[in-house]
Amino acid sequence: MWSFLFRNRNGGGISKSLELYDVIIIGAGPAGITAYLYAKRSFLKVILLDKLGIGGQLLLIDLIENYPGFPEGISGFKLAELFKRHIENFGLNFKQAEAKKIEKKNQIFYVYLDNEEILTSKTILLAIGASPKKLNIPGEKEFIGKGVSYCATCDGPFFKDEIVAVVGGGDTALQEALFLTKFVKKIYLIHRRDTFRAAKILQERVFKEDKIKIFWDSVVTEIKGKEKVEEIEILNKKINEKINLKVAGIFIFIGYQPNTQWLKNLIDLDEAGFIITDDEMRTTLTGIWAAGDCRSKIGKQIITACGEGALAIFSIENYLQTLSF
Repeated sequence: MWSFLFRNRNGGGISKSLELYDVIIIGAGPAGITAYLYAKRSFLKVILLDKLGIGGQLLLIDLIENYPGFPEGISGFKLAELFKRHIENFGLNFKQAEAKKIEKKNQIFYVYLDNEEILTSKTILLAIGASPKKLNIPGEKEFIGKGVSYCATCDGPFFKDEIVAVVGGGDTALQEALFLTKFVKKIYLIHRRDTFRAAKILQERVFKEDKIKIFWDSVVTEIKGKEKVEEIEILNKKINEKINLKVAGIFIFIGYQPNTQWLKNLIDLDEAGFIITDDEMRTTLTGIWAAGDCRSKIGKQIITACGEGALAIFSIENYLQTLSF
């Protein structure tokens, strides 16, 4: 086992001996989990990190219908549990911690964690995913947890027999709106365009659902209330008309932004902040790869994230064979 001594952050003397990993995988969603599986099967020295736990965005999805092998569909939570059981069979080396900074010194990567621990590795795989975008309108920040939500699976049951709004027009927005029909009395589905971007099968289900009323060409301009959400103001951009809707909650699904702010001075990102890679998932800094929803690409799906995680490990294996230590 390769290890070495290092000086502590405050410039003091030698503090301890560190293990040197072949690869540190940061992020335990579908991409990170798959990468870990492939790394273990290749007998690489690997550790999996995540600030929350194993599963990532999977844990927030009510029903997955497009992952092969589950013809009746499967909940994100159950799929995450199956993924976890699979990697446990190979020996799970997992640390619940957040990576705050990465440095490269003499071909070695130093990963600084939020618990003051430092890990070292020959390579890094970033599978850090993305977080829900905000509307950035008056009342949104003030009422988070008080009627403003970005997860219907998490918060839907709290709105039983209430009227709520859902904002967005993609797959997630329509999926979550359909999920909410299990609990709420009525849903105002607000979309800024006059057509949805979601899969046709989801659109058909929404159009047939009596509990859902669609507001086309509209945006939410303010969220109002005293101690919790009571009302939203929406603007119809086509006719430039504002109306107020009484709601107990608002669920926002307008896309995702990558969790990459802390990396902007380390590797190249695109205009939206997603990590730029080549076809082998290599970033612009030798020794760092990226996979999953944090990567600049078309199609942010579970199955593509898994494929990218596997491909990254293939590429990492080839790179490790070129190293002389």
